[in-house]
Amino acid sequence: MTSMAVARPLWSRSCLFLSFSIVSLLFFFFSNSLLSDPNLRIWRGTVETGINVFVAELPRSLNYGLLDKYWSSPPDSRIPSDPDHPSRRPGKYPENPLIKQYSAEYWIMGDLETPPEKRIGSFAKRVFSESEADVVFVPFFATLSAEMELGNGKGSFRKRSGNEDYQRQRQVLDFLKNTQAWKRSGGRDHVFVLTDPVAMWHVRHEIALSILLVVDFGGWFRLDSKSFNASTSFPERIEHTQVSVIKDVIVPYTHLLPRLHLSRNQRRHSLLYFKGAKHRHRGGLIREKLWDLLVDEHDILMEEGFPNATGREQSIRGMRNSDFCLHPAGDTPTSCRLFDAIQSLCIPVIVSDNIELPFEGILDYLEFSVFVSVTDALTPKWLAYHLRSFSERDKESFRSRMAKVQSVFVYDNGRADGIGPIQPDGAVNHIWKKVQQKVPMVKEAVIRERRKPVGTSVPLRCQCI
Repeated sequence: MTSMAVARPLWSRSCLFLSFSIVSLLFFFFSNSLLSDPNLRIWRGTVETGINVFVAELPRSLNYGLLDKYWSSPPDSRIPSDPDHPSRRPGKYPENPLIKQYSAEYWIMGDLETPPEKRIGSFAKRVFSESEADVVFVPFFATLSAEMELGNGKGSFRKRSGNEDYQRQRQVLDFLKNTQAWKRSGGRDHVFVLTDPVAMWHVRHEIALSILLVVDFGGWFRLDSKSFNASTSFPERIEHTQVSVIKDVIVPYTHLLPRLHLSRNQRRHSLLYFKGAKHRHRGGLIREKLWDLLVDEHDILMEEGFPNATGREQSIRGMRNSDFCLHPAGDTPTSCRLFDAIQSLCIPVIVSDNIELPFEGILDYLEFSVFVSVTDALTPKWLAYHLRSFSERDKESFRSRMAKVQSVFVYDNGRADGIGPIQPDGAVNHIWKKVQQKVPMVKEAVIRERRKPVGTSVPLRCQCI
């Protein structure tokens, strides 16, 4: 009896070990079969880190070649002193603030062009086969193309005839639509960088299903019905059912002011600072009303202008000397000013009811920003009283938390040509992390579209939240 009692546990342990081994082997082979099946790559996103990116093979004339064209062009007609002329810096993105603030396209492309052995900190893995890709990146410098047309002084931007930007937009779409990748997905898994509100203006209705990297949705649909002109050959707005935080990604502007490290922060003497244009259109009308309410407050500084060659130093002094920086809506819900404030450790005061912000879900802006409704902000004396209610400890906590996220909004990798290793905790990696979150939804949409019977017509929808 004793020997049998001892033998039984030994036999049970052996069976358990054998059973566990068989289950492990089955799981191993089953998992590998899933991962190796290109038709089931939706599973890879839950197993692998990073995102596989295929770069569409557009001609150089649509990206780096545009820089060559820019540096050989006349000065920008919209600003009195163009910082890029008469100097010449071929290969480098413009310093012209009207263009530089939208330079995400340059830094994202630079990361993907970096040799693989130097991209160890990149979240995006570049692949050279469409079948291996999660998404297809479209390497068109759409912002630079649009701004070159806007700055030529010819007034040709809204026209198609004689518009070089439109010709380039058409070239991009004609090429993409003939690729197998586009035909397979209808463009849904293609990533366009459209940081400028007017980038790809003439063909937006053709790329509305794609993943769009935008600074906000202000340039996509307008609330005033007068903006729609039925006589034009293209729509001036895209219906809100086709653009959404669900499929698209909000990205930061490129900041124009240098970073202030927390260790170099000094005592601030002003309560609130704002520098920018007083008069704006549409949602930006609030700016003029705020200006009139705040301009006479003794510890609030309101300056008109843009941080160009002369205004830049004023902006640096103003933001570094103030506890809070005002961020009202302009022509669009957001602006570069927010990211200059963060780099200056000036607590953003966001007065824009319809604003969308970069990397929400990864960041919590309430930790370093103050949000105020338009109604409250336009109540006389309310805003100044509210900001004065924050203690020095509150403001120090805001700045301390802000300092921890400054790098998240930095694109620049320190390379003159933009090609080189990026900051692992910088803007480019965070953009790709947000794009990766869209991949399962995109794959589902592609599969759902394939099974529709020929001739079926289903309205395009985006169930927005």
